[in-house]
Amino acid sequence: MKYFLLLNLFSTLTFGQIFIRVNQLGFLPEDYKSAVVITNIDLSNKEFKLRDKSNSEIILKKALLNENESYGQFEHIYKIEFSEVITTGIYYLEVEGSRSYDFNIGYNLYHRVVDELMKFYPVQRCGYTDPKFHEVCHKADSHKLIDGDKIIEHQIDVTGGWHDAGDYAKFLNTISFTTYMMLFSYEFAPDKFSFDNNRDGVPDILEEAKIGLDWLLRAQFEKNLFTVQIQDQRDQEVGWRLPEDDPLAFDRPAFLGTGKNLIGIYTAALALGSRIWRDKFHYKEYADQCLYAAEKAFGKRKFAPDIAKSGTGYYVDSEFKGKLALGAAELYESTKKGDYYSEARQLATEAGSENWWSWGNVNVLSHYRLAKYDLAYANFIKESLDAFNENAKINTFDNGVSPTWGTNHTLMGISLHHILYEKITHNSNYDSLAVLQRDFVLGRNPWGVSFISRIGKEYSRNLHHQIAYLKKMVLPGGFAAGPAPKELLKNYNIEYETYDPYARFQTEEYYYRDDRNDYIANEPTIVANATAIFVMGYYSSRR
Repeated sequence: MKYFLLLNLFSTLTFGQIFIRVNQLGFLPEDYKSAVVITNIDLSNKEFKLRDKSNSEIILKKALLNENESYGQFEHIYKIEFSEVITTGIYYLEVEGSRSYDFNIGYNLYHRVVDELMKFYPVQRCGYTDPKFHEVCHKADSHKLIDGDKIIEHQIDVTGGWHDAGDYAKFLNTISFTTYMMLFSYEFAPDKFSFDNNRDGVPDILEEAKIGLDWLLRAQFEKNLFTVQIQDQRDQEVGWRLPEDDPLAFDRPAFLGTGKNLIGIYTAALALGSRIWRDKFHYKEYADQCLYAAEKAFGKRKFAPDIAKSGTGYYVDSEFKGKLALGAAELYESTKKGDYYSEARQLATEAGSENWWSWGNVNVLSHYRLAKYDLAYANFIKESLDAFNENAKINTFDNGVSPTWGTNHTLMGISLHHILYEKITHNSNYDSLAVLQRDFVLGRNPWGVSFISRIGKEYSRNLHHQIAYLKKMVLPGGFAAGPAPKELLKNYNIEYETYDPYARFQTEEYYYRDDRNDYIANEPTIVANATAIFVMGYYSSRR
């Protein structure tokens, strides 16, 4: 009976409320600026007000845009647009007495997001890499090797690198991707990514990237093999613990394998690293070491299967040509050897557009590299942007893709597509599409939550992350994976630990829980942070 009464009260409160969803951080003056209103109240012919927080003065008053659609248990969706306001300041939106969180319009906003996202990586560090919020861990990676059905008792040094997510496994695929994206961000916009917050004379993003490069150099094994994964499924089964207290610390096998997909992204990271260490740091020995490893790895492609399938089934690509094209393109940039350029062109053309972005879908990067020499490759990027744009037109929150596992990472990838396309073509037609994906991540979503720790008023706090939970802290730089379809989550039988404060905003398609046990919607990963750093850095005004 009490439960029924609570449900009835809950429904009554929902019926009479107006929820305004907006980017909680704010906007650059030239940004497309918008918000979403969710309600059961008919607000036809009603207006919104944009007020200056300092004095509550009405800066703008306009009609709400009726979307003529519903969302979940809410009968009405309205849009707010206020791009004409460009004066810097702190504002809030108001609709019939309900107000949004405060947000900024200004230039000095997004460097804060980049700085926060970067703080995630020292927490993820493994081995003797000066980790933060935990002790040196996993000092003996790895004591034995697994090569197919063979177990080889042999010690190799694959210490270091980063733990992949909330667990303590390490993967060649994701460390390669993460390292590459850090290096790519710096090379793409050194003015925005040369920040040195720890004041040691080295850009923070390159200092962190070197942890990845050092591990990649260790990961190339003899003959034609790599260490593609450190630790097996037991990492998921022994319970929550700090990494230095891992009962499996001296029982972490290294899986051996190879594939054209891994060769491509591995080569790309090391080839790009070689250029930066040669040109930026004038460190010839290290640059030569990276380039030698990159060319040696690329030479293994002739003897490799298309896709590496070693390990326990995580991060297995479905395609290889985009990554191998990127490896060839970066080798060409580093060596100017024509054979690499020819191979990159052939592979990138065959790879085509993916209309997606993730750790396994990076074709856009090879197309961007090659478009410098042949603008026709920009058409592949445009094709994906057009597909994202069409999806956004029919999506309540203007998302360019429907929710899946890793939604927020893919949304950041849509923004990345625009940034690269604009750089090549000087065409800003997809600017609003990119901004809308960014804004979803920062609060313009059904739950009104910023998915990045400590950014905004309401943000994800209970991420699926062992160190943060056991240390009873908000994870620095934590970036939640984001909403997933309810049906997908049901397949994994997640036992939620807390009640759901967002229950009224959940639908079959959009489901998100800020619960530490949710490793699908609420787990941070090194790959998603790396893409988000690139995107948020683009919007920063740091010089």
